[in-house]
Parts: sequence; C-alpha cells; structure tokens
Amino acid sequence: MIRRIDLRDADRTLPPGPDVLPRAAVDVEAALATVRPICDDVRARGLGAVLAASARLDGVEQKSIAVPADALRDALHALDPDVRVALEESVARLRRTCRAERGTDTSTEVVPGGTVHQRLVPLRRVGLYVPGGLAPLVSSVLMNVVPAQVAGVESLAVASPPQREHGGLPHPTILAACALLGVEEVYAVGGAQAIAMFAYGAGPCAPVDLVTGPGNIYVVAAKRLLKGRIGIDSEAGPTEIAVLADDSADAADVAADLVSQAEHDPMAAAVLVTDSVALADAVSAELERQVPAAKHAERIRAALTGTQSAAVLVDDLDHGLEIVNAYAAEHTEIQTADAAERALRVTNAGAVFVGRWTPVSLGDYCAGSNHVLPTGGCACHSSGLSVRTFVKTVQVVTYDETALREVAGHVVALAEAEDLPSHGDAVRSRTQR
Repeated sequence: MIRRIDLRDADRTLPPGPDVLPRAAVDVEAALATVRPICDDVRARGLGAVLAASARLDGVEQKSIAVPADALRDALHALDPDVRVALEESVARLRRTCRAERGTDTSTEVVPGGTVHQRLVPLRRVGLYVPGGLAPLVSSVLMNVVPAQVAGVESLAVASPPQREHGGLPHPTILAACALLGVEEVYAVGGAQAIAMFAYGAGPCAPVDLVTGPGNIYVVAAKRLLKGRIGIDSEAGPTEIAVLADDSADAADVAADLVSQAEHDPMAAAVLVTDSVALADAVSAELERQVPAAKHAERIRAALTGTQSAAVLVDDLDHGLEIVNAYAAEHTEIQTADAAERALRVTNAGAVFVGRWTPVSLGDYCAGSNHVLPTGGCACHSSGLSVRTFVKTVQVVTYDETALREVAGHVVALAEAEDLPSHGDAVRSRTQR
C-alpha cells in the first residue's frame, strides 16, 4: 500500500534533495491564476464579490455573510456535552502554554543615559481562518483563537466556509467553539474569497492586519498573493507526519499514526523512516489490516499510495535523523529506544512527539501545543502558530545629552562611510552648538 524508498548505502556527503524525499505535488504558483481574479473582484466589489464567489464555489446563496448571534448561542446549547468538556479541557491546556510564552517587555541600559526598551504589542485586528471542507476542524478554532486572546489582540474575526446542509452557515460545531471562546464576529465565508475579505474588507467585515489558519491550496495561494497587504502566519498546506522508528517500535502504533494523518486529506503525507526492514514489513502489514476498517478508507488509501507517502529505509538512526531533518515535517514522531535523547537532535519540524505515548493525535487536540504548523518543508525556517504570532516588538529608544555626545563620533563616521552625510548632520546639529 505504501511505497518503499531504499536509501541504504546512499551518498551522505550532501543532504538528500527534493527528488529523493517523498513530497506532495502541490503547485501553489499554479493556483495563483485561479485565486487572483477572485481576490481582485473582492477588492473591487467587496461584499457582492464575496457573495458571488460563495454561490459559485460553495453552492450557497447568501443574503448576509455574518453569522447571527443566536446561531452561535444555539450551536453551543446543542453541542454534545462530551464534546464541550473535551473542548474546555483543550482550551485550558492551550491557555497554560500560551500564557507561559507570552513574555514581557524588556529594558536594556546600553550605556549610562541610553536605554532600549522592547515593548511587546499585540496586533490590533486579526482574521482567523477555520477550514470546513472534508472535516469540520473545530480544533482549529481553539488553536487560532486562544493564542490571539492570550496575546491581547483587540479585535478578532473568524471565517469558515458556508455549508449547504447547515443553512449556509459554517458547521455548528465550529460555531459552538466560537461561542465557547466568546468570539462574536464570525463569517460564513471560505476559500480565497475569505482571505480577500480579510485583506480588503467586505460588507460588515473590516480589514485585518494578519490572517492565520490552515486551508486548501486556494487558501494558501490567496495568502501568498496578499502577503504584504496583510501579514500571514505561514502557507500551511496538506498535513504531514514523519515517524522515525527502530525495531523497538510497535508496528500497530506506527501504522495507526500514519493512518490518522492520512485521514485528513488525499494529499496528506505519511512517511516512515526506519533502519529496520522487519518494522517496515510489519507496518505495511498493519496498514493492509487497518485501512479497510477505517471510516475514511478511500481517502486514507489515496494518501498512503500517493507519491507524498513512503517507508524510507536508512543505514542507521543517525542517517534517519538526517532524513527527518531534511524532510522538515509538520509533525515528527520519534519512536525509538532512545526517543528522548534523539528528539533533541531534531532541528527541523513543526512539532516533535516523543515516544509511544505521545501520538500526533494528542497534539491535534489536547496536548497543550498548537497544531497549526508549517508544512511542505517550511519547518526548516518557520514556526507554528503561537502567542508570538500575534505580538509585534516595538523598540523605544531613549538617550540623554551625555549619552548622545559620547557616541556622536561613531554615528558620524558610519554615516560618512555610507555616503549619507545628512544622517551625521542630524547628530552634529545637536552636539556642536
């Protein structure tokens, strides 16, 4: 079911290239041609363009994009009690980690009379996107909203695709989560038109400063297109899992974890990296057993048999770490006899899950970590969603006369070196009177 790539005895003098590692064929650049006219239309016509796109792409005729307050209240009231308790526990755990990372202002006395104060300032207004295509990702509501709230964002809005089966509103579980978190501004808008709505404003939705949240390739393309007009968290595409495992790993556990992420999307990537042929064989056998029994077997099979998924054989676990770091997965599991030590050597990953009792599914919901993470190899340079995503640093510089006079010569010398003499004159005008 899952193909095998044998990298044993491969040349290890250079990191493995993209032609070696399994990766989904996601062409965001090609999708730009589709989303550009949608975004341009929203910029030109506002709400009318959003409504037209929803009718054409989602099959939903709308008179208003704003979700009524009573729909939010009703959704929360109708929410399954067990689901509500689970959401509340997930929120509580996420708030703990978010508060711990919030940070405080710092002040440094560079010289006597000269200080640089670093202020942590929350963004004014953010737009949070919650997918609602193949699955109603209610957990993404929490992962977006909680860090924004802890950061102190003044104004936040959530957008999620309208659903024909739910009267043109987003999925009721998503609405319930918004109500649970006290989010009152929710829009039934999905896809590229939602990102454009956040960027330009449309109808009751005012423009935002930052857009966060995962989505399909058209959402990703719209975020790339509009970056600069708005800030974005990342271009989060189809989910990925890489499992580094040795012969101490339980094949059923490994297979279950690969299946769990393949369940997201036919384009999801599931990669096993191991030095044990016996484990690779056992995992393949488990996949043949587990996949037919899964509710979304067809979707899972498509993901596991795609070019983005593979079992990769390596010489040893050090070689495996090289592969895992080169791959830079959204989720990296370490299921080895020395998992804790080896996890510390993973430098490129959205999140690392250590040992048998820490599956990616835990992080998807209730670990206290955030599941909005970089994909497509972007973990080599980008981080997952956090409180820091919603906070900017403002430097406040204060020098007195003595401190400026003491450094004036250096400023003038550097200004002359850059052939910007007026920079130096701005200092001279103060110190040579």
